[in-house]
Amino acid sequence: MGEARTICALVSLLFLVYGHGSMMTKVEATSKVHIVYLGEKQDDDPILTTNSHHDMLASVVESKEMASELMVHSYKHGFSGFAAKLTESQVQKVAQLPGVVRVIPNSFHKLQTTRSWDFLGLSSHSRVNALHNSSMGDGVIIGVFDTGIWPESKSFSDEGLGPIPSRWKGFCESGKRFKPRIHCNRKIIGARWFVDGFVADYDQPLNTSANQEFLSPRDANGHGTHTASTAAGGFVENVSYKGLGLGTVRGGAPRARLAIYKVCWNVLGGWCSAADVLKAFDEAIHDGVDVLSLSLGYPPPLFSDTDERDGIAIGSFHAVTKGITVVCSAGNGGPSSQTVLNTSPWILNVAASTIDRAFLTPITLGNNKTFLGEATFAGKEIGFRSLIYPEAKGLDPNSAGVCQSLSVNPSMVSGKVVLCFTSMTLSAVISAAEVVKEAGGVGLIVAKNPSNNFYPCADDAFPCIEVDYEIGTRILYYIRSARFPIVKLSASKTIVGKPVSAKVAFFSSRGPNPKAPAILKPDIAAPGVSILAATSPLDRFQDDGYVMYSGTSMSAPHVAGIVALLKTIHPDWSPAAFRSALVTTAWRNHPSGFPIFAEGSPRKLANPFDFGGGIANPNGAADPGLVYDMGTADYINYLCAMDYNSTAISSLTGQSTVCPGEEPSILNINLPSITIPNLRNSTTLTRTVTNVGASTSIYRAVIEPPFGTSVSVKPNVLVFNRKTKKLTFSVTVTTAHQVNTGYFFGSITWTDGVHSVRSPLSVRTEILQTL
Repeated sequence: MGEARTICALVSLLFLVYGHGSMMTKVEATSKVHIVYLGEKQDDDPILTTNSHHDMLASVVESKEMASELMVHSYKHGFSGFAAKLTESQVQKVAQLPGVVRVIPNSFHKLQTTRSWDFLGLSSHSRVNALHNSSMGDGVIIGVFDTGIWPESKSFSDEGLGPIPSRWKGFCESGKRFKPRIHCNRKIIGARWFVDGFVADYDQPLNTSANQEFLSPRDANGHGTHTASTAAGGFVENVSYKGLGLGTVRGGAPRARLAIYKVCWNVLGGWCSAADVLKAFDEAIHDGVDVLSLSLGYPPPLFSDTDERDGIAIGSFHAVTKGITVVCSAGNGGPSSQTVLNTSPWILNVAASTIDRAFLTPITLGNNKTFLGEATFAGKEIGFRSLIYPEAKGLDPNSAGVCQSLSVNPSMVSGKVVLCFTSMTLSAVISAAEVVKEAGGVGLIVAKNPSNNFYPCADDAFPCIEVDYEIGTRILYYIRSARFPIVKLSASKTIVGKPVSAKVAFFSSRGPNPKAPAILKPDIAAPGVSILAATSPLDRFQDDGYVMYSGTSMSAPHVAGIVALLKTIHPDWSPAAFRSALVTTAWRNHPSGFPIFAEGSPRKLANPFDFGGGIANPNGAADPGLVYDMGTADYINYLCAMDYNSTAISSLTGQSTVCPGEEPSILNINLPSITIPNLRNSTTLTRTVTNVGASTSIYRAVIEPPFGTSVSVKPNVLVFNRKTKKLTFSVTVTTAHQVNTGYFFGSITWTDGVHSVRSPLSVRTEILQTL
């Protein structure tokens, strides 16, 4: 989820709530937005529900007029509650009212393509894949929670689309530079904006010269336009970024419809209020979306699943129980472990991978050695020029060559190419490029930590070529050994397929799940590096309305688009069934057979904590054979296993819930994966599979045990027929280790000769010690 915004930025946005241009009434300086959560709604009439919220607030603030002024949002569709500006004394009074589950302060969250869809096997030129079998997602409605949309983009043309689905209850909302009759169509069928919670807690102007913004669904940031077009953008031919990646850009479900919920605002790179996000969930449930895509999250430490300050966990629970699949980004905190966000088991959590494409840029030294860096340099070749590395006098001669604090002058740099080293941040590349350009330099070589995330310069005619430390060090040795070091910089070229292989991106957040280690997160990985899609023309890095971004913000809408395709093929499947189909059919190896690695220090073979089941395989997920299904009862078992308060669980689910005296085992939650974080000697768990393939079929278990363990499955043969659709099996895992270990990985696969239904298995031995 990242810092400043730029072309391959890890864009970050916080949850904030803002209104609809209404005048703000001055309240006590100590008033802050609080979310009053009442659980499942008790009345199907939204007017009565809203009136009850106002009455409740009025009973505390002593007048209905004051209650109206203090009210920020009324949640009346998916669940019941409201957000209001309250003093601490008022908070205490509201908390004591009948029916109030919890009163908590507002909080904030961060935000987190010409080749990617072909890489995933969804070529528009093939007639035998999930793209065409699903009519390209026609009729499915994808809701996007983000920074809004730039509706004039060609990616959102409604040419060739039929009428808006009759079940749609949403609408488009007017605002600054956004008129529904002009800017909405049969592609953009809904566009709302939620800002009241944001401005209530933000004491500065929203629209400034540094951060332009629109009080409307219009996107000033570009992030929302990018994610929406990645999920469901239409076909646009001859799109490239500065001549690179040329092709036809489109979303995963080109004929799906878009419902835009602007909850994030262009402040300090983008922030979103939890109160606004909850309101967007409430409205989206009512509007009738099928899939929700959220490229945002709350940074660690994580809130509990029943804590409204998260916003996403609570809102997504209500959406999923209504049959809406919620897809969220895993976060950009990698490669460190336990950094994954959005970890609730009802959320489909997506890590980021690269694709089989790179933008290679030759660097030729005066000794005739050529190295390949990465850049988006579309200018003319820089012929042989002097190459320098700034060095300082004193104890630390390398200090002058640090990119973020580069120290040069025109007499040193003019007409030359500069090499610098950095630990790699966006600001380091931008500042170094500006310093070199201002001093008259003609190019920059940036040596950095090895990763697939690169930060090109804003000026495509000025080369900022990035290499890893190894290559940077070899170039430095050449500079120090040559009497007159020189270098030639050639234009970047797009390389697709071999020898480029997909990897888990360096920045992609990793497991284990810090909140519930037995719940595998991330679930799946999808392309999230250098993704070419539409953006706002206000984006300083845009090229004719399109740009390349990197981040799990980009991978989540890929999976949202895939789910839209699957929803068309399997309209009756639950959100859990879609997740299961993706996890159990995912790629662990590149289609060439080469294993998938995970970027890090050092690079290693990817494991389930890097990419869940693997990289999404849409065509396999369309026909998985078996699925591990889940419903509200399974999620309640999870909440009980997490030892959450029964009252809070009851309010969340809308039904009286008393957890059993014997706490359910979290290992028995019917996930398509198995994670045992503290195996002591032996444990047995159960899973239930549902046959979604041929009615008569026989599946046999194939076990790949983690190192130092033995694994047995009973029964090891599953026989399905017209009457038997579901079968339960047990898994016993026994460790031979007599010491505490890290995680070892294996799998359990059910196969009928046609389908391979693979569940990743992760085991850590923890020997009980007595002190």
